[in-house]
Amino acid sequence: MSTSADALRGFDVVFFAGGEEASEQYVPALTANGAVVIDNSATFRLRAGVPLLVPEINGDSVHPEQRLFPVGNCTAIILCAALAPIRDTAGLRSVQVATYQAVSGAGRAALDAFDRGESEFIANAVPRIGAIGEGGESGEEQKVREETRKILGLPSLALSAVCVRVPVRTAHAEAVFFETERETGVDELADAFERARGIVFHREGIVTPRDVEGTDDVHVARLRVIPSEAMSSRASRGSGGSRDERSTRSFSLWCVGDQLRKGAATNAVQILELLLARGYVR
Repeated sequence: MSTSADALRGFDVVFFAGGEEASEQYVPALTANGAVVIDNSATFRLRAGVPLLVPEINGDSVHPEQRLFPVGNCTAIILCAALAPIRDTAGLRSVQVATYQAVSGAGRAALDAFDRGESEFIANAVPRIGAIGEGGESGEEQKVREETRKILGLPSLALSAVCVRVPVRTAHAEAVFFETERETGVDELADAFERARGIVFHREGIVTPRDVEGTDDVHVARLRVIPSEAMSSRASRGSGGSRDERSTRSFSLWCVGDQLRKGAATNAVQILELLLARGYVR
């Protein structure tokens, strides 16, 4: 190991928040020497056999021999927090999401420039986060799709994203359109959200990124049936049916969460708390 990695020898747990180059260089030797590494970079997130852990969603997938725990993409974590209660209640067939992502997600320098009034994101919305590939999908959009599939344990989930940087400091917002596997209704899904850990559900009103800055929960609001699908569903059943006309498979919602907290630091701490509670860290 290098001198820098030697300096970390003997620690039970090491947090990484230094980017992919540092993780690639130092993490393998640390885990080989028995340390638990919680890594807030994208380096190992999609590596086979490496859990992508959001404790309230997939905490049961952790095993004592695992030493490496990447922290997922902040946008994917917030999205998965909102989707997991739906998956567990009525299943998920497809998801489309438009994200409105805070400047803090672009790094400290970008946030400092924003606070000084010198940012490209002021009074603007930039529909590109990461490089755009040959198929027209940005790097961030690919991360959201692949990491959401892994966190939710739904490798074939149909998911598309449009990721946009907006003039907000630290909290991401997402407009989510989804189709469930079975018919359900707003009331059943609302009940599921109200039972879910880490979720604040708003049956009425709205919630904005500014409202949730500096907090750890993901807020869900504006849950509703997608009207065009609801109309066709009612027509296909006819007017004499006894089924709840609000039962359908197509819905939309709005969710917000602080990307520095639940999207990064809080989730990292919650991973360690889970490992301690399970006795996997001495």
